[in-house]
Amino acid sequence: MHGTSPPESQRNLSRGLILLLATACGAMVANLYYAQTLIDTIGPEIGLSPGVAGAITTLTQLGYGAGLALFVPLGDLFENKRLALLSTAGAILGCLGIAASNGPVSFLAASLITGICATGAQVVLPLASHLAVKERQGRVIGTIMSGLLFGIMLARPVASFLADAISWRAVFLLSAGLMAAIGIALWFVCPTRKPETKLGYGAILGSVWGQLRRHRALRLRAFYQAMLFAAFNLFWTAAPLELLRNFDFTQQQVAWFALAGAGGALAAPLAGSLADRGLMWWTSFGALLMLTLSFIGADVAVAATSVAAFVIAAILIDTGVQLNQITGQKIIFALSSDARARVNAAYMTVMFVVGASGSLIGSATFEHGGWTLSALTGAAIGGIALVIFLLFDRGASDPD
Repeated sequence: MHGTSPPESQRNLSRGLILLLATACGAMVANLYYAQTLIDTIGPEIGLSPGVAGAITTLTQLGYGAGLALFVPLGDLFENKRLALLSTAGAILGCLGIAASNGPVSFLAASLITGICATGAQVVLPLASHLAVKERQGRVIGTIMSGLLFGIMLARPVASFLADAISWRAVFLLSAGLMAAIGIALWFVCPTRKPETKLGYGAILGSVWGQLRRHRALRLRAFYQAMLFAAFNLFWTAAPLELLRNFDFTQQQVAWFALAGAGGALAAPLAGSLADRGLMWWTSFGALLMLTLSFIGADVAVAATSVAAFVIAAILIDTGVQLNQITGQKIIFALSSDARARVNAAYMTVMFVVGASGSLIGSATFEHGGWTLSALTGAAIGGIALVIFLLFDRGASDPD
């Protein structure tokens, strides 16, 4: 198939195909997070000292950042299905390499490869937006993003459960098997899309940042989501520390808490439906306000030692992040039909680079002021985004 817009017959995505694409995104991104809760187990076995063991997470995240900047824009240059299959194959090799590693060099190299190939999820998402009819685009994006967020939220508890029941290596072997099954399914049922862009690779990369300069809506949406992603990472760094140290939770109980918090991913289809109805401004406003107030509620919940209220706050924080993410991607994918991969690459790179700081902020605020300082910092981050939205959005979130 050629052209930037597939024929109408191919644009009516079946529920099965949407579910496959959502599963693919979730499984790819989950590979970034499996090792985060297993550092203390993996490090001694492969010969990494405690001071260097943090490189396990860092290299995977750096690989993902590199993939966002260098691999994702290729979606506007090369056939999208092949790129998705290439990233899937790379993720399989990376996971197998991690599982087979007996030393730090091989483990960290495989982690880097896995991080780079996880960005295949950001190739699949623009592909789905191309294949969907405009009237259903928001709902399609929402469903696929719910799969992605489920992958993020479920990765840590699933890794903890499997490592405890079998071994940490089994986590990555099973992930490789899942990715292989997804790759086979994509090979047979995923439609193809070949862009018409005639630019070279260098020009494609240069134009990624040109998209940010050209589109005010892209700059604003990237800022909003970067702030919310930072708050999200802050919460999921500080909340487990609070549960372990002051609620006397075990690691398994923290895993169950994370599973409950993953319920926020269910908001993604709702966000897509609201966006399809043209309610982007109100959805964004509600998402920013919800996240800000939920951090305050989380502080109250901890002060009252209410685990149930803390879980509700976690779900609402995740819901706010999802509502704004889906709304933002509905808006940015409408900016340029022939540059969606580059627009998405710019959006996701800003979101990831700024948002990754949330983990550092979460650990620093918790160590210096406990959960209260972390919660108030999260509320402040959400509040700043809300104020900027109210002052400067000026039509950037309005429907076309």
